[in-house]
Amino acid sequence: MKVSLPAIVVASLVALGTAPSFARPASPPPHLLRVTSCEPSHGSLLLPGYVPGYYPMSSYYWPDMYGYRYYQPPIRNGATLAIAYSNQTNEVMTEIEFGLVAKGTLVAEVRDVGTFSPGAEIKHEFGLNPNVFPLGTALARCVPLHIKFANGKIWKNPHLPALRKSLYERPGSKSAS
Repeated sequence: MKVSLPAIVVASLVALGTAPSFARPASPPPHLLRVTSCEPSHGSLLLPGYVPGYYPMSSYYWPDMYGYRYYQPPIRNGATLAIAYSNQTNEVMTEIEFGLVAKGTLVAEVRDVGTFSPGAEIKHEFGLNPNVFPLGTALARCVPLHIKFANGKIWKNPHLPALRKSLYERPGSKSAS
C-alpha cells in the first residue's frame, strides 16, 4: 500500500497535536461558569464561608427551563444544596438557574439572583425539597440550566438532563420517582 507524503505529514502533525486547522475539530465554546463545589445535604450544613442564596419574602416559584412552575423551599426546611461557583465570562450575570443532577437525572433546581461579577467566587446555600433524598449516589453535579446577563442576554443549556417528576412536588408530599 502506497501512502503519499502529504498524508504522512498530516498524520504526524495530528499525532503531535500540531495539525493544520482542517485536520482538527473545532474547539468547544468557553465555559460560562466554573462550579467548584456542589454539596447536597439532607440536613442543613451551613458550610463555612457560605451564605444563603436568593430567596424572596414570600413563597418562591418561577417558570423553569422545562416549562414547569418550580418551587424552591427556604433553607429552614432542612434539606440544602451548597454551591460554590464563579463567572468565567467578561460580562456580569444577574440570574442563574442550577440543576442538581444525580445518576444523569435532574433531581432539584435552585435559582440565584444578584450581581455575579466576572471572576468573583460565589458561595451560596439553597433550600431543597426533601423528596430529593436519598440521591443514591455520591456523584451529584450542579449544572447551569439558564443564565441571564446584566445586558439582557440569556443563555439556555442546550443539553438539559432528564428530570425526575418528584421535582415538582411540595415538601412532605409522597412520590414515585
